[in-house]
Amino acid sequence: MMQMPLTLAMLFRRVERYFPNVEVVTRNADKSISRTTYGEVLRRSRKLANALVRLGVKPGDRVATLAWNSARHLETYFAIPMAGAVLHTLNPRLSAADLTYIVNHAEDRVVFVDEPLVPVFDKFRAEVKAQAIVLGKESDALIERESDQFQMAALSEENAAGLCYTSGTTGRPKGVLYSHRSTMLHALISALPDAIDLGMRDVVLPVVPMFHVNAWGLPYTCAMLGAKLVLPGPHLDPHSLLQLMHDEKVTCAGGVPTVWLAILEAVDKEPKRYDLSSVKQMVIGGSAAPQAMIEAFDKRHGLKVLHAWGMTEMSPIGSTTRLKPEHDKLPESEQYKIKALQGLPPPLVEARAMSQDGEAPWDGKSMGELEVRGPWVARSYYKNEGESDKFRSDGWFRTGDVVTIDPSGYIRITDRSKDLIKSGGEWISSVDLENALMGHPSVKEAAVVAVPHPKWTERPVACVVTREGATATDEELKEFLRKGFAEWQLPDAFVRVDAIPRTAAGKFLKSALREKLKDFKLPA
Repeated sequence: MMQMPLTLAMLFRRVERYFPNVEVVTRNADKSISRTTYGEVLRRSRKLANALVRLGVKPGDRVATLAWNSARHLETYFAIPMAGAVLHTLNPRLSAADLTYIVNHAEDRVVFVDEPLVPVFDKFRAEVKAQAIVLGKESDALIERESDQFQMAALSEENAAGLCYTSGTTGRPKGVLYSHRSTMLHALISALPDAIDLGMRDVVLPVVPMFHVNAWGLPYTCAMLGAKLVLPGPHLDPHSLLQLMHDEKVTCAGGVPTVWLAILEAVDKEPKRYDLSSVKQMVIGGSAAPQAMIEAFDKRHGLKVLHAWGMTEMSPIGSTTRLKPEHDKLPESEQYKIKALQGLPPPLVEARAMSQDGEAPWDGKSMGELEVRGPWVARSYYKNEGESDKFRSDGWFRTGDVVTIDPSGYIRITDRSKDLIKSGGEWISSVDLENALMGHPSVKEAAVVAVPHPKWTERPVACVVTREGATATDEELKEFLRKGFAEWQLPDAFVRVDAIPRTAAGKFLKSALREKLKDFKLPA
């Protein structure tokens, strides 16, 4: 057999040869819409790759981006690895201190900065050595004089292509270095029918930012397939996204649950404002999607949700939830329960749940820490600093998620290991309580954390955001939860808050809630 290195060069050749006229649409910072094509993006990417070489960027150097989802950002996705360098996406939602640490730790040579994010960069510009180039007039002027012909160097498939850092909610952010091979395999497998199920006829809206685990790899997957890309820029409010879905006939959109909770609220208020008949699926990942939300989209609006799970360390796709044929005859209520699970790993990814006694049985009840391995799973952190115990000597990665696996192989995340609540020696899942609470008609968002208790060590306390104009007493919320939980599992208190704090990735920041409630007194 031919020994063809799996590098992004293959992807670039394919998209330019077969799909040069497929559109790439961007909503700009001023809310205007600009249109280009993959062919034009590749032409400009070659010019940008020449410019990077002229700037002294060498193979293996890290080149960062601080940018929203746009065609110009896509050009860097192509140009940087084309030049043999490493695409390093920076999350503008992180603190200036974290961004300073990340840029210096990665030793970035250049940072491409989206014009709206210049104020973010200015907060740490003096602390880093990287050269800054503003995307727009400045980057256009840089590439204007360059040739649109560029010959990629012969790269090994094991050469680095991308670098992403974790959000740093526990300790310093940690870097994960993606190879050309892992990126290509991830793009290929993620498109499979039982994974994200994409093809050349799709119109894809990555709501998930391109600075968050490479927008789940969607830019590369879509380019490989020739699927039209719709990029929302900085405008991630429900109406801006819904208008794009309506205007561009989007078939697939992907984002975190908090985005879709806001979109559900918007379409509930104005169910006929947008034509969403083209949408075949909405991919929800980043944290667990409440079953009530999955049901509401389907029953009230005919919109299908695909539940997915992953991590930065997994490039990120780790599992998706599709029903097996054996589930087709189950009652609708049982099917929704399955759709709310984290699902099955895609081909080439293996998963197991490990307890203190070894691998936990697949009975849907026995809990253990989820461990995974596969060709796009990290085997160490970049520069191998910190938490090396996450990488087992037998090749498995410890995710930190506590799960059960049912007899069909479906993964259910019960909690992050640090968020499980141990009350009187028994475990309580904060995720289960949260998702159930968000099924109450008066509850917009809910997060459950452990609070110290003099008798039971820890007890759950629920922080609740109620919907506008709605109310619910503590007893009403408890009664609602009694349908699915034992009395000892119910929260001891319900604290009303205006909003749940979020991480830089848009997930609930429970550490902030625990800090807020550290002096909260529960009765003995």
